Amino acid sequence: MKTQLISAAIAAVLLSSGVQAAGDAAAGESKVAVCLACHGPNGNSIVPTWPKLAGQHAEYTYKQLTNFKSGARVNEQMSPQVVALNEQDFADIAAYYASQQQTPGAVATDPEQPELGELVYRGGNPATGLPACTGCHGPAGAGLGAARFPSIAGQHAQYLESTLRHFRAGERANDPNGMMRDVASRMSDAEVAAVSLFIQGLTQ
Repeated sequence: MKTQLISAAIAAVLLSSGVQAAGDAAAGESKVAVCLACHGPNGNSIVPTWPKLAGQHAEYTYKQLTNFKSGARVNEQMSPQVVALNEQDFADIAAYYASQQQTPGAVATDPEQPELGELVYRGGNPATGLPACTGCHGPAGAGLGAARFPSIAGQHAQYLESTLRHFRAGERANDPNGMMRDVASRMSDAEVAAVSLFIQGLTQ
């Protein structure tokens, strides 16, 4: 039953995805100079509070940029950066970052948290109705570009943890059909921290 609900949600997202301008990675490279300060060379942020953008699905990055501009997603650092950009700029930037190679994430040295994280990632928590992360993000964390489900493997654990907490608190609400808010609302602090560390160590 849970698998059917996830499949239906994915189908709904695919049907609701809007038309996206075709991006030019070469053009995007000339437009990301201001992004380097936070997201690092080639989109590999070295600051764990800022996400890596390298290798991210262009569809997902494009959606986030348009959401920052429309106000559907608010961030005091990002929102001002997109004011002067248009949809073609977003498509080009997204294409550029999608063409870059992500650096691997560090594997946690404490085995207990990643072990719990793997259990949650691959099996969810039946006791609380928490679905497995693999349903949308895949067994290797590759995501699904067409549905705008992000690639999460190798992402900074600190960024992932803060993102899950923001979804759980409703501070971030640009997820399709409230899917991530529902997932995060079922997660304990320990599960949030553990699954974030596990994902950081995933490789595609």
